[in-house]
Amino acid sequence: MNFRLILKNLGIVMMIGAAAMLPSLIVSVIYAQNDMIAFLITIFLMVALGYCMFRIPVRNKNIYTRDGFAIASMAWILLSFFGALPFFLSGCIPSFVDAFFESVSGFTTTGSSILREVESLPKGILFWRSFTNWIGGMGILVMMLAVLPEAGATTVQIMKAESPGPDPGKLVPKIGQSAKILYNMYTVLTFILIILLLIGGMPLYDTLVHAFSTAGTGGFSNRNLSVGAYDNAYYEIVIAVFMFIFGVNFSLYYQAIKGNIKNLFKDEEFRFYLFAFIGAVLLMSWNIYGSIFDNIWESLRHSLFQASTIMTTTGFSSTNFDLWPSFSKSILVMLMFIGASAGSTAGGIKCVRFVLLFKTIKREVGRIIHPRSVYTVKYGGKTVDNDVLSGIMNYFFVYIVVFSAALLIISLDGFDFVSNFTAVAATIGNVGPGLGIVGPMGSFADYSDLSKIVFSFAMLFGRLEIYPMLILFTPMFWKRVNI
Repeated sequence: MNFRLILKNLGIVMMIGAAAMLPSLIVSVIYAQNDMIAFLITIFLMVALGYCMFRIPVRNKNIYTRDGFAIASMAWILLSFFGALPFFLSGCIPSFVDAFFESVSGFTTTGSSILREVESLPKGILFWRSFTNWIGGMGILVMMLAVLPEAGATTVQIMKAESPGPDPGKLVPKIGQSAKILYNMYTVLTFILIILLLIGGMPLYDTLVHAFSTAGTGGFSNRNLSVGAYDNAYYEIVIAVFMFIFGVNFSLYYQAIKGNIKNLFKDEEFRFYLFAFIGAVLLMSWNIYGSIFDNIWESLRHSLFQASTIMTTTGFSSTNFDLWPSFSKSILVMLMFIGASAGSTAGGIKCVRFVLLFKTIKREVGRIIHPRSVYTVKYGGKTVDNDVLSGIMNYFFVYIVVFSAALLIISLDGFDFVSNFTAVAATIGNVGPGLGIVGPMGSFADYSDLSKIVFSFAMLFGRLEIYPMLILFTPMFWKRVNI
């Protein structure tokens, strides 16, 4: 383990995190609502500590796989810790455990909250809350690679540890250039969304808050009733469309820019994502028409929005879907687990894993029927290596184990099973709201500090695809040997 190099990179992350807090400081100065000091103290601490860590001399500059995993997991924990300070120091969230939960939820783009109401909070705090969604959407370490003057080839280990999905890759040979391309596309799409919301008449401050949360698929809003507070079909449709857009693998956008537009619809994961989304919208519209909404337009409007916000794990709400029939709620819970595409800003298990899981099941059924035949799993016209399939099977198993352990611990609080189950599903899947007491009109405030800590780590496990966090608890990981 190259501890010096890990600390040096964490120092860079700290200083970038401090710089990312400056827009929120500016907002707090403009509105002058007594949260400015909290930001100033936090920025000073992050810069001072980050600079000291950055100055640590390093001999070996090679980043091995486990070094990349250590940088990713520690960076997210460290950034979440300091990201909680503005909430805590301003007095907006008096409990540091609650503040840490809110910060982790923001950076991991989960959108779960312990706040019962948000409209009374200072503008700077609410801006920071949503801006953490935007930072965490593409990833703070991808941001680090994008702003560094020259990123070495070995830094692919950092990107591999942080990127969502089973096989993150480089768009171009240099990983630093890939990171810049990703952030450029991310920023341009965010800017387009801002323009469209402003055209619709949404106030500038509200537009920025919701655009950042939409782009990062985080779902933090400055309104107690989320997007539903506006009761505006234009806002809902624009945000729903862009939530879906940000749930697509960004490498497909890069290929489209390069002229390979057909690859978008040839991609098996995208087709699965599209058809699952359309199917969910149609089924829920049919189910809630007549029982919840009196006309088909309202049914389609809210089904479209809720399918988009849950499948992309954004967490906005346009209505209280906790009151919907069990059939529709069951579909939403399924979408929580599926998630969107690998290489997007969304969470969940990811569509590509389900595509390969179904192909593997089909292969095993074929082997049973025809034992002597040779079956291979193909994806995108190429044979998938058995190690990749084994890794996906292991991921599903570990996901279930972590999910079950978290569910068991939080059950000590004594709340109903539906609330507990969907609370864990919402946090480990980085979705945001669940059902019951953690539904779109509820919060996680009633859970104990122990449960909130469990939820916080569940969010980190989900955002970092489990293994970067899991290996921190493995003794072998800390030995001073690079493998």
